[in-house]
Amino acid sequence: MSKLKMLQDSAQAAAKSAREIAEKAAAEGRSLTADEKSDYDQQMAKGRDLLEQIKTAKADAEVLDQAKSLAQDIGGHAVDDLVLQKSADNTEKRMKNLGLEVVSSPQFKSMLSPFKNADGSIHIPDRASVKSDPIKLKSLFTGGSGTSAGAFVVPEQTGIIEMLGRRTLTMRDLISVRRTSSDTVEYVRQTAHTNAAAAVPEAQSAAPIDGTTVTNVTGGLKPEGSWTFERVSTSVKTIAEWVPVTKRALADAAQLEDLIRDELEADLAEAEENQILNGDGVGENLTGILNTSGIQTQAFDTDIFTSVRKAITKARVIGRVVPNGVVLNPVDVERVDLARENGTTGRFLGAGPFTMGPRTLWGLPIVESEAIPEKTGLVGDFAKAVLWDREDATVTFSDSHADFFVRNLVAALGEERVAFGTTRPTAMVETTVAA
Repeated sequence: MSKLKMLQDSAQAAAKSAREIAEKAAAEGRSLTADEKSDYDQQMAKGRDLLEQIKTAKADAEVLDQAKSLAQDIGGHAVDDLVLQKSADNTEKRMKNLGLEVVSSPQFKSMLSPFKNADGSIHIPDRASVKSDPIKLKSLFTGGSGTSAGAFVVPEQTGIIEMLGRRTLTMRDLISVRRTSSDTVEYVRQTAHTNAAAAVPEAQSAAPIDGTTVTNVTGGLKPEGSWTFERVSTSVKTIAEWVPVTKRALADAAQLEDLIRDELEADLAEAEENQILNGDGVGENLTGILNTSGIQTQAFDTDIFTSVRKAITKARVIGRVVPNGVVLNPVDVERVDLARENGTTGRFLGAGPFTMGPRTLWGLPIVESEAIPEKTGLVGDFAKAVLWDREDATVTFSDSHADFFVRNLVAALGEERVAFGTTRPTAMVETTVAA
């Protein structure tokens, strides 16, 4: 079956399906339902698309017929396949008509005339030497040349701008987030607690002396506890980044401004997550959880599972919290997922590759973050880590930087202002999860 016949059959089938949908609704005296309308539109669109393909196929067939007719008029086998060829994927492509121009030239016909038989056929002896006079060729219009028909081919602008991938950010959703209207945040942290509570006997008195009512009282003394507090303050820090851009680029590319805003805000968010975990508190850096004085540590023990379990115990017994998550680098999460019984020949220790849903380790959600170093885990109650938003991430544009005004440049500046603190350091346990 020819390609044209297949297209015609498919188009007729689409038109028939659309007609049957409309006729059914008309016979029942009602309007098309939403599903019927969707099916009707789909079949009509398919039919219109096939109709355009049919028109193109017919036009190609006409060109092929004309070329074959011309080749028959010229005679010989030199032009049989010069008009069209089929590619490996069975699609037809037009070839250059250079061959037709050569065999139609007077020089080519003059070269063959000595070998022409009475019936019009041409026979060239095996050892004959054949040479034509120089053949002048007219300019050939080709779609592949930028100086020919290709100059009229206009590239289609899809509007797609594919940026590099971004890491998944998780820490802001895990910790506590509050707002502040000040540049300095203070909170009170308990540093020591002596629990002296005990059962106390009732006070008693001795026998009267010389008939008087004076007594010696014994017992009933209550024990005194001891609590110690400290005031902790943390300053609001600025996380910022800027990029230069020309005014012309902003004016010509409508989506460029939005793209710059999105990328700057994403850069700030990545920097923020890194600060929450790894900030060293030096200069304008936040003091991240892993660099907070007083957090607990758990050395590697046997494997990642044993190490994390012991960290959970420390958080419960010493930190006096119920841990609500374990933060791991994706490389270490992979180690958890691929752990098997008896090396690589046994079953997966975990849920395996076909289970959907959140990962857990000892009942705690596994939180993946690329900001935490490999072989390091963090177990704790993350409500005890607080981020205060002073100023949400904003992006502004200005030409007042350096000589940008006279150069028609603009500085796109993204910044946010935040403060961060671990209110109870012992609630966090830094854990080594690999040898």
